[in-house]
Amino acid sequence: MLLKKKIPMKYVLGKIRVELFLVILYVISFEVFLYYYGTNAINIPIAIPTIIGTIISLLLAFKSNQAYDRWWEARIIWGAIVNDSRTLIRQVIAFYKDPDFSVEANDFKENFAKRQAAWCYSLSQSLRGKDPLKAVKQILSEEDFRYIKKHKHVPNAILLLHSKDLKKANEQGKINTYQQVEIDNTLTRLCDSMGKCERIKNTIFPTTYSMYIRFTLCLFIILLPFGLTDLLGWLQIPLVTTIAAAFFLIEKMAIHLQDPFENRPTDTPMTAISSTIEKNLVQMVNEFRDEFEAPVKKPEVELHHIQPLKNSYFVL
Repeated sequence: MLLKKKIPMKYVLGKIRVELFLVILYVISFEVFLYYYGTNAINIPIAIPTIIGTIISLLLAFKSNQAYDRWWEARIIWGAIVNDSRTLIRQVIAFYKDPDFSVEANDFKENFAKRQAAWCYSLSQSLRGKDPLKAVKQILSEEDFRYIKKHKHVPNAILLLHSKDLKKANEQGKINTYQQVEIDNTLTRLCDSMGKCERIKNTIFPTTYSMYIRFTLCLFIILLPFGLTDLLGWLQIPLVTTIAAAFFLIEKMAIHLQDPFENRPTDTPMTAISSTIEKNLVQMVNEFRDEFEAPVKKPEVELHHIQPLKNSYFVL
């Protein structure tokens, strides 16, 4: 997630540098051709590119809205994960019978909290296509880690461990059946949030839709210099370049927002959210300690395609 408000123009234009280079090359070539072979036969009414530009604006507006809806839905889902994670540990702490404040009960609650934090980390890494085991190795106990290694879907395996511990606690009389059902309802909501994230991740934007927009945009840029020949002359080079940059940037913004789990600066800050969840949960189960420091273990995330920005920071 990009934290700094001021984004260098070099970074912004770098996203469309290839398109801008081709546009500048085309417009300069067009003007050079007119200069040496001046003719009015290639002029077209300005209304033609204007109509095409209007169509592109409508298409880009629709695509941008749809892309933002996907991004915002992803953020809402992770907001629900934060709330349900806190609710889960609160229920475990409140329901678990521990009149003598035993070490066994404290270990049960603390292990539950760490496992839930591991679930958040593993889910974020799975959505980004990274190794979820690497993110949770230092958080989970050896027994839990050996169990989830056998499963292909690590976050789902962690939820299954939650259910097994709840069943065992019920059999031992630490929680009753009604309390087990309430906690299981919270696990169900977490599972639903996981499925919603996977739906967004696995549902791609129609390729043909993006292809049609790019084709129409290129047609607009090709025709625009023909309509501005008599009006601006050589001044159309910066004008056409600026107009093209505006359209290409809007298109690129929509492309980035439509995939909120691809480890880009515009993505949902899942690792930062997971870190906050870990701090909250560990503090909840260690509320009686005099000195507290939440062991935040951020997973190592490789960012091969994100270039560092000057005077800016990313929270992964």
